[in-house]
Amino acid sequence: MKKILYIAALLLLCACGEADIQIAKTTQEEVAIAPDYKDVTIPQNIAPLNFQTDLEGNTGLVISDGKTHISVHAKDGVFHIPMKAWKELLAQNAGKDITFTVCQEKNGQWEGFKPFQMHVAPEEADPYLAYRLLISCYGQWNEMGIFQRDLSTYDETAIFENKNTDHNCLNCHTFNERDPQTMLLHMRAKNAGTLLLKDGKMEKLNTKTDSTMSALVYPFWHPTGDFIAASTNITVQTWFFNHPNTLEVFDTNSDVVVYDVKKHEIFSNLCLKNDSVMESFPTFSPDGKSLYYLSAPLIKMPEEFKNWKFSLCRIDFDPATRKLGEKADTIFNANTTGKSVSFPKISPDGKLIVFGLQEYGNFSAWHKDCDLYAYRLSDGTIYPLTEANSDESESYHSWSSNNRWMVFSSRRGDGLNTRLYMTYIDKEGKAHKAFLLPQDNPIKYYSEQMEAYNLPEFVKGKVEMNQHEVANLMKHTEGTNVTYSK
Repeated sequence: MKKILYIAALLLLCACGEADIQIAKTTQEEVAIAPDYKDVTIPQNIAPLNFQTDLEGNTGLVISDGKTHISVHAKDGVFHIPMKAWKELLAQNAGKDITFTVCQEKNGQWEGFKPFQMHVAPEEADPYLAYRLLISCYGQWNEMGIFQRDLSTYDETAIFENKNTDHNCLNCHTFNERDPQTMLLHMRAKNAGTLLLKDGKMEKLNTKTDSTMSALVYPFWHPTGDFIAASTNITVQTWFFNHPNTLEVFDTNSDVVVYDVKKHEIFSNLCLKNDSVMESFPTFSPDGKSLYYLSAPLIKMPEEFKNWKFSLCRIDFDPATRKLGEKADTIFNANTTGKSVSFPKISPDGKLIVFGLQEYGNFSAWHKDCDLYAYRLSDGTIYPLTEANSDESESYHSWSSNNRWMVFSSRRGDGLNTRLYMTYIDKEGKAHKAFLLPQDNPIKYYSEQMEAYNLPEFVKGKVEMNQHEVANLMKHTEGTNVTYSK
């Protein structure tokens, strides 16, 4: 009977991975792994976090929760963790730790290095990520697209690629409450216009009016789906040859407006459309009653770029009457702190605002000093998300629908290409160690991939969009002209 049970257990181990690895002894010597996935917190629905070491010879990996063991043999130095066994192990260990032991075969025996853990969070992440991919230099944008990634696998598919619309510029994609059937996508240069996808129906909008300086950019949906807050901007970019931030994207002027989806009207007020102030990057509160935005005095750019500092402000908004507040509250004052705010994003439960803080400016993607900070609305406490930050820029952060996960772009690694990282935000609002978006062969993938990730956003499902229909709509129809309501 014991022999039968032993054989059954052995078969189970082999089914979970490759040939079973029996570790004879374990040392306290640490082994470096790349990417660094040691002691990270991960969602149950994430693809295997494959990694590699620089060890020579026959190397292996044992993953265990104390009951189930997965044995993996390195192939060309990379540990490819079996998908099915990985998913089963994570499902069984929600809220618990799993242990990883890298080992090396010596004299016919397996010797293990110091084990490390990954913590499986009790909460899943939204199943998809949507993001833009484009060449990092930002001067070569003839090939770009909006893509989506199934987080539980390594599968990436295109939502829309600009090769379908004569290689124009795609930007400012955003979803209403992470709904894959309700999104906005802006196109510039050839076939210009804004694509509105709502409840599966597509519409082309011409959002530049005689009363606004540009089409709508940096959009953010009202939770009802009836309004979209956005900026109108005169945007330029320049390069600095003797400054750590080599590229700068800035506005010479900007306003914030609100678009009424049903009436095809844009409206604003003096708080958001002040000739002596630059307003930008609006975001609605989850209850829809407040509109947050960035504000800075209008200065001469780029000559005074180091004085370009943005505060975070808030005004009331009544969706029933479309009334905007006449008085703005300053939430974070750049004049008293000496720091500038970028990309404010409010958690779905309305408890935290996370934004970038940097020396100057509001476009943080190329600012090496930009770190993520959290503002607790209940008491006004501001603190850095230390475990998510690095020595390079952090930007384009986005919340999951359950408040527990944040995805963001970071230039850590090579200082050039932005890559996607995820961090767990616990109930106290503390960020846990960030981890690189997993790939089947991550080091090879990221060393060969030259596109930058930006504007990542969690999505509750797969975006189903017919690229041919989008291209036909944007190329061959005039679109609906939006009006400005004074």
